[in-house]
Amino acid sequence: MDYKSYFDIPKGLTYLNTPGNGLMPIKHHKWRREWEQAFFDPDGSLRDQQVAFIKGIKSEISTLFNCPVTNVYAVPNFSFGFNVLLEGLPRESTFLLVEDDYPSLNYPVISRGYRYDIVAIGDGLLEANIRDALKQEKTDVLILSIVQYISGLKIDLDFIKELKRDFPDLILIGDATQYLGTEPFDFMESGFDAVCGSGYKWMIAGFGNGYVMLSDRLKEVLYADAQKRERPKELMWEHKSILETFFEPGHQDVLSQGTLLQSVLFFNEIGLSNVKRHLDDVVTYAYERFIDRNWILPIVECRSCRSGLINLQVPQDCYPLLQEEGIKCFPRGKGIRIGIHLYNNKEDIDRVVDVLSKVC
Repeated sequence: MDYKSYFDIPKGLTYLNTPGNGLMPIKHHKWRREWEQAFFDPDGSLRDQQVAFIKGIKSEISTLFNCPVTNVYAVPNFSFGFNVLLEGLPRESTFLLVEDDYPSLNYPVISRGYRYDIVAIGDGLLEANIRDALKQEKTDVLILSIVQYISGLKIDLDFIKELKRDFPDLILIGDATQYLGTEPFDFMESGFDAVCGSGYKWMIAGFGNGYVMLSDRLKEVLYADAQKRERPKELMWEHKSILETFFEPGHQDVLSQGTLLQSVLFFNEIGLSNVKRHLDDVVTYAYERFIDRNWILPIVECRSCRSGLINLQVPQDCYPLLQEEGIKCFPRGKGIRIGIHLYNNKEDIDRVVDVLSKVC
């Protein structure tokens, strides 16, 4: 199926920069205009419905990703939610991080002075390296991106389930910013204790929104002392749990959060299984064409689980040419990063190959 019709992409433009910023569907644009108009109507009631509106958004996220609604938190972005989560963990916690993972993931752990070790991706054997590290050192928390933002390496999600089985006390935290929105995901069956992310990339929801999903076990661990203390008595906070006072303090940007809701409804409408089917087809085709030209990172090429985020191993000097030819992408690492999402097709891949073949 051609999903491009859901998006307003100018003729001659090949948009492959989803790892930087995903495109919103046309329906989102319409909804945002209508919401803004209704929100600022002096005689309207939307401004008084923030609490119920946010609750409804969390309910839809809960359904799409199978996480109890009481374990879902609406946050402005990944970094906010993740830092709140970190602050709630016991200070004596020890961490295992992945080398060259997203700075917003690793640096908050390092800057707080937590004890940590770093595991290397090595030759693409990340899972084996993680298991070896966990056997060698006592670790309380493993933190990683489900899809690495530079290389596109995607963690084997079956491996996460195995880790939870083999290390039941290990707290597993995943950044899903470069992942959710690409295939069905069942939080309760995933093995993760926390999955956090921003909505502006593969969830195609623009800036200012994000999500945190927690396991029941991690909810008990976070801010344990605060949860033993007296709850707020003010009427305006009577609906809030203790954890909500940390993850959802103050007012929410209902336009931004509502846009995330539109994305959830959009994915419900077309089906994440159909998204996966489409991406599998185009990504497989892309790999075939890129491998023939030695443009794929060896650490990714050797793996069976692949993401739509690809770091093309071509000189970054090619970036201006790609821009001139209307191909949206971005230099990352030692190559040029592209992302294949719902609005991309095989013709987009051919376009990249045709342009780069002139100089590579």
